[in-house]
Amino acid sequence: MDPGRGKTDDLAALSRLDETILLEELRFRYAKDKIYTYVGDIVVAVNPYKSLPIYGREQLQKYRNVARSQNPPHIYAVADATYQQMMATGRNQCCVISGESGAGKTESCKFIVAELIELSHGKSVLEQKILQVNPLLEAFGNAMTVMNDNSSRFGKYLQIKFKNGHVTGAKINEYLLEKSRVVFQNSHEQNYHIFYCMFAGLDPAAKARLKLTDPNAFQYLCEGASCLRSHLKEKQQQFEEVQNGLDLVGFETEFQNHIYTCLATVLHLGNIKFSQDDSEFSHILEGGSVQTAAELIGLNAGMLADTMTVSVSVTRGETIRKHLNKEKAEAARDALAKALYDRVFRWIVNRINQLLAPTAEEMVGETEIGILDIFGFEKFDQNSFEQICINLANEQLQYFFNEHIFTLEKQEYQREGISMTEISFQDNKPLLDMFLGRPVGLLSLLDEQSSFPKATDANFVTKINQAFSKLPFYVKARGTASGTFSIRHYAGQVEYDSWGFLEKNRDSLPSGAVELLQTSNNDLIKLIFLATLTRTGTLAVGRLTSRNTGRLRKKTLGKPPKAAGSFGGKALTVGAQFKNSLQVLIEKMNAASPHFVRCIKPNTAKAPNNFQNEYVSAQLRYTGMLETTRIRKEGYAFRPLFAEFVERYRIIAASPTMAVSAANCRKILQAAKLSDFQVGKTKVFLKYWHVDRLAELLEKVHQAATMLQKIARGFVQKRKFKILLAAKREQERKVAELLSRLTRGGDQLYARLKVLNRADESRPKAVLSAAPEPAVSPKRAPQIPAPSDINAAPPEPKLNGGSDEDEEDDVFDEDGDRFVAPSRNARFRKFGKEGTKNASVRWFKETQAQQIMSPSGALHDWFHGIITRRQAEQLLTNKPNGTFIIRVSESRFGYSLSFRVTGRCKHYMISQLENAKYVIVGEPRVHGSLEALVQFHKKHAVNMEGDLLTLPCGQSQGEQADYNELIDVDDGHEALPPVPPRKSSSSSFDFGQHRPGRRSYSPQLPPPREGTASHASRFHSPPLPPGRHHGTRQPQRRTSGLAVQEERAPPLPPRRT
Repeated sequence: MDPGRGKTDDLAALSRLDETILLEELRFRYAKDKIYTYVGDIVVAVNPYKSLPIYGREQLQKYRNVARSQNPPHIYAVADATYQQMMATGRNQCCVISGESGAGKTESCKFIVAELIELSHGKSVLEQKILQVNPLLEAFGNAMTVMNDNSSRFGKYLQIKFKNGHVTGAKINEYLLEKSRVVFQNSHEQNYHIFYCMFAGLDPAAKARLKLTDPNAFQYLCEGASCLRSHLKEKQQQFEEVQNGLDLVGFETEFQNHIYTCLATVLHLGNIKFSQDDSEFSHILEGGSVQTAAELIGLNAGMLADTMTVSVSVTRGETIRKHLNKEKAEAARDALAKALYDRVFRWIVNRINQLLAPTAEEMVGETEIGILDIFGFEKFDQNSFEQICINLANEQLQYFFNEHIFTLEKQEYQREGISMTEISFQDNKPLLDMFLGRPVGLLSLLDEQSSFPKATDANFVTKINQAFSKLPFYVKARGTASGTFSIRHYAGQVEYDSWGFLEKNRDSLPSGAVELLQTSNNDLIKLIFLATLTRTGTLAVGRLTSRNTGRLRKKTLGKPPKAAGSFGGKALTVGAQFKNSLQVLIEKMNAASPHFVRCIKPNTAKAPNNFQNEYVSAQLRYTGMLETTRIRKEGYAFRPLFAEFVERYRIIAASPTMAVSAANCRKILQAAKLSDFQVGKTKVFLKYWHVDRLAELLEKVHQAATMLQKIARGFVQKRKFKILLAAKREQERKVAELLSRLTRGGDQLYARLKVLNRADESRPKAVLSAAPEPAVSPKRAPQIPAPSDINAAPPEPKLNGGSDEDEEDDVFDEDGDRFVAPSRNARFRKFGKEGTKNASVRWFKETQAQQIMSPSGALHDWFHGIITRRQAEQLLTNKPNGTFIIRVSESRFGYSLSFRVTGRCKHYMISQLENAKYVIVGEPRVHGSLEALVQFHKKHAVNMEGDLLTLPCGQSQGEQADYNELIDVDDGHEALPPVPPRKSSSSSFDFGQHRPGRRSYSPQLPPPREGTASHASRFHSPPLPPGRHHGTRQPQRRTSGLAVQEERAPPLPPRRT
């Protein structure tokens, strides 16, 4: 019997199922803020339009490597299933997120990425960069529409690269940015977020330089001032996130400024106005916008004006200049602005891919997880070329979904001889053939018409009416002159207005515009217009000639670059580029195991707690969710080969050497006490819930194996400990004997010196002034072991199996892993081998010397040299909470932050990014300098525990500064003298309380790192008497829990001669 409504996590488990029950289950769950529901292995997500307390680090860990049935449905469970399947099978995976615009696809993508980073134990800068990619691209590629306040106006396929379960890099594939939005927005819609963020976040000096005044003064900004009034804080915060994202990913400050300059130029281009004379020649009206735009990007204003008002062509060697009318001049201006924004956006994606690329070594044996976040199905009052491309992409995704859920599954059942109930579904393959077919396909006909200079949009509509009017999903307009046509998509019928189809498909620039922009003195503009476009429309700025260095070099193959927007010598239209990109995308997804997320939009008002039954029912109907639920209920979602199944699960049958066969597969399933499975000719067919049950059994086996290993290893280690303990006690005995000999020898020597001194005082002055007597051999003093004898003592056994150098691990978290950025080796190779002290010293002297200076020219109090983690903890002992130091790391090129908390110290790595800025590894915030990092974290917590930095910890009293080896006298810095000792110190002795000549003992200290001050220098002894010495000072050596310290005798009276 089914549980009450809204209490079923998996709709495929319901005994009765129809469209009404499906809708009611989702509605009841939505009312209780249960926005996620399973349909077998598919997740249905209903956008709540409000914040819910079901996200965050605690929830991330809750869904980490656990059976799906142990927790409520969640988007994190999709990420966990994807990651675990990748690890188990070694095959690429992909998450396909689909739904209408405003259904929550972009947020779902971000949640999946966050969980994948958590599953990979990601604590390096690389993972933080990947997490910043989505918010960064949102600012440049998302905008407010009537359907969605944060609508993706481009599609992206994010590929996260893994090796042995750890992230090694990422790549973004972007599709069809809506360029027309740059120059025109419909009513109640806005331009891209970044324009409003600039007005809200740039400082006054930057705005003055870019000449950004009132946002209402710019024609390309719809609702500019009203947007800033109602969302000022939101846009300011988003601008800070953009700045931080650019810094973290590695964009240089110079190119960040170039980006904002290009965006400001786009706005100023929109303010250029034209007039037309009697000859229909266009002229630019006075106003200064063309001069401002030209100055910003380093062009001649007259040449820029000619590009928009005059068409230049060469025929038979003769140059022909043709003046454009006002309409064509405005189109040329808009085309220039769109191309500029589009190229900047594509360059940002290209640059991100370069900065996140894995090394050549990491690419060997790598796997990947792709996350598709593409524009949702759209239907507006007026639908144009962009909407038909967007809806075509959604048709392709619907076909991909149907093919994997229905078609391929049905074919595999037939091949394997598995009986299955027939389930019908709506196949949209014929509609895709109408779009993509050759030579008579809608896109092919559009390209054909675009190649004719005198063709019109009306000609295109006539052509498609003749070709497709008899098809059931094509609807011809009643009026022959209307220029419209309709298509019955899987999600409903949409009417398209053909106005602008040909021009948008050509996407041509004014003649001479590319050549002019290539002469710009703005490095970014010159770079992006010298680059070429690939067959999928992406920007090919350069290539990585050495994958392990990550250096970007321009292609220099001895050939001139192709014209922008060309491929194979022929200009590619937007439709052709989009068609190619869709083909490549489907090929990538077909090569991976798909996981589906269906996002549902509950209402059209974008309001919380509002579930519109008819609107949701329509989405469920056209996405085929009822049919999907049925096939997941009756079908077999998991179909491994016999070999894969036996290899993974034979331990359940307690037979590690089991052979691969159908009978043995049944034996394993019977041992697991499963039912309702089928065994085919080459594969095992399992329900989706069978996988969870098998995973639970494997986990129990692993826990039992871990317990056996724990007991065995404990027994072995106890035996080793007894041996080490015996050796330690024997060493303690020898050390005690040695200390006794040293004490006796020292007492005898001191007594002998006193006798000699008294003898000198008792001798008459006349005798002392007489000629020196022949030397008399004194009695032999007690033999004191030489330093070599002391050093010959057996070393102290290491119970942890390591050395003091092992303490310098500088890891952020015990579970963290080390990652190296693609260009890291190339950047630091000149300093020497990473992890060596000489290399760290050289790196610091050549690149970091100015970073640790205060404005007054002195060193910051918090700065320390190359010291170990243990030494840092000793410096912070007994200090107040929040006391901190920043020390140079020897194990890598970077710093470590150490600070005191209750009962212990915490250590964080600080890395320097490619743009010379700093970030605490594991934290997203980027800082321009180390001092800026310190000041920020005095007000903002370093971690989720709320720890703040309060007081800097200076150098130890009485020691040489530990950073002297990093400061050269040649650089104008003198090595600093020892810090004066305090009047009372817990680490010094009052020698008046001890018997002269006696050795005292102090708590053991670790030996100092090479090049740093000795720990023994913390103990101060009186000066030696003139003319006397005690021999070579015995070096401190470690003992079992104690350290030997040599005390020197008090001064003796001078011996008379």
